[in-house]
Amino acid sequence: MAVKNNVEVAIGGRVFTMSGYESEEYLQKLAGYINNKLNEYNSNPEYRRMSQDLKANLIYLNIADDYFKAKRIGDDLQNEIDEKDKEVYELKHELITDQIQLDTRLKELKDLKAELLRLQKENVRLETELESMMKNN
Repeated sequence: MAVKNNVEVAIGGRVFTMSGYESEEYLQKLAGYINNKLNEYNSNPEYRRMSQDLKANLIYLNIADDYFKAKRIGDDLQNEIDEKDKEVYELKHELITDQIQLDTRLKELKDLKAELLRLQKENVRLETELESMMKNN
């Protein structure tokens, strides 16, 4: 079972205790991401003049935007992987089909060579018999 971590992080100059089953490094990374967003927006004078509620909502919307963009990229990559998996499956199926056909053709070739050899022997026997008959006549 995973161990729950309690990690103190600084967000916006305030210290918070974050709890979760993720690693301390991951929880610090989350706090760093939020701090980067806060720094990005705090550098804009218009943002600093907004009410706290409006600032929070703006950050929430931008974090949600980042999430959905990243999710779309992830979904697109997963779809690409799924398509490649399907293509690989189809190629493997085609390879197996071709291998079966090759094995069949090789067996047919072996059988035809055996038949040719039998017919050549039969031909030699018949020619020998014919020569023998001609000598006797």
